[in-house]
Amino acid sequence: MSCDMKQICKDIRSDVVSCIGHLGVGHIGGCLSVVELLGVLYFEHMNIDPKNPKMAGRDRFVCSKGHAGPTVYSTLAKRGYFDRELLFTLNQGGTSLPSHCDMNLTTGIDMTTGSLGQGFSCAVGVALGAKLEDDGARVFALIGDGESQEGQIWEAAMFAAAKKLDNLIAFTDYNKLQIDGTVAEVNDIAPLGDKWAAFGWNVIDVENGNDCAQISEAITKAKANLGSGKPTMVILNTVKGCGVSFIEAMGAGNHNSPLSAEQTAAALAEIRGE
Repeated sequence: MSCDMKQICKDIRSDVVSCIGHLGVGHIGGCLSVVELLGVLYFEHMNIDPKNPKMAGRDRFVCSKGHAGPTVYSTLAKRGYFDRELLFTLNQGGTSLPSHCDMNLTTGIDMTTGSLGQGFSCAVGVALGAKLEDDGARVFALIGDGESQEGQIWEAAMFAAAKKLDNLIAFTDYNKLQIDGTVAEVNDIAPLGDKWAAFGWNVIDVENGNDCAQISEAITKAKANLGSGKPTMVILNTVKGCGVSFIEAMGAGNHNSPLSAEQTAAALAEIRGE
């Protein structure tokens, strides 16, 4: 992992904490667990142009795990899609950055999401459209592990395999926690890799889903799968609240949590190594 990517992820993580802290409450845990994925995708792997956000044949990212919207926004701002100052309007009246991503409001958002499971079906549809257009676009989609309890996820998975959408690369944020406790206690989805393989997907398991080098290697492998006729699922074993020790320690309590000015300052200091 390059020093630049380390700094990029620090900046994204800091901005996630700052904008949620400014608002005073948010889905901080699940936002922090996917910082590295978003950084690696947008800065190393996606065919995109912030100066031409509607570029034909561009790669798309669909955040089906809608609670991670602030991380998407922080990444887009860092990548140059819009001014960083907009982050501090998060989820406020008249904002272009609502809690969940909205393609009609935010530059760089390719699909409106929020209702769990539905964004993934949309990602499958976008991938099918790209196949029909034959425009070379790849579609990257992020789902949550709690979201994976939704039946719609598996309907979409079956359809994607049936249509041989090998231009679709999906990621599961497998932090093993959801709003009401552990995923295993609420409705266990293990063995997750076996399930996706049984649905006809190519499966890549990433031991440390918060390690940029491991994520990048997995995406490179997934890209090499293009032409196989199989979509790819990358399972990221992540830590909810990653990068801020007191948020990690909250466990399932960090799903949607208040964040005071003092906590925000402490979190930023830890991220910056102060």
